[in-house]
Amino acid sequence: QVQLVESGGGLVQAGGSLRLSCVASGRTFSNYAMGWFRQVPGREREFVASMNWNGGNPYYADSVKGRFTISRDNAKNTVYLQMNSLKPEDTAVYYCGARMYNSDYDPRQYHFWGQGTQVTVSS
Repeated sequence: QVQLVESGGGLVQAGGSLRLSCVASGRTFSNYAMGWFRQVPGREREFVASMNWNGGNPYYADSVKGRFTISRDNAKNTVYLQMNSLKPEDTAVYYCGARMYNSDYDPRQYHFWGQGTQVTVSS
């Protein structure tokens, strides 16, 4: 089992920035690819960004490309999502997910999830 805990969400004005963190425990973090997803009520969980177990292959949804950056620190068992130039349409609950080795954009491929952190962007 891998336990994931997200933090860093909050309320921010459009154009502002937030950095989300996801701390993992329970298994060898460096074996796991990590992904960030988001969800609004009534809609499916949406891919945001992902990264392989070794920090390779960072991949982004078109809607966040150039504004968001995923990174990881395996020594701290933590994956980050730096979010800049935030827009009201970025408002959602953000989740981190973990799967073995290589990342994927499909949330169904992830085996472990955190509880989520709310991000609200006001106009």
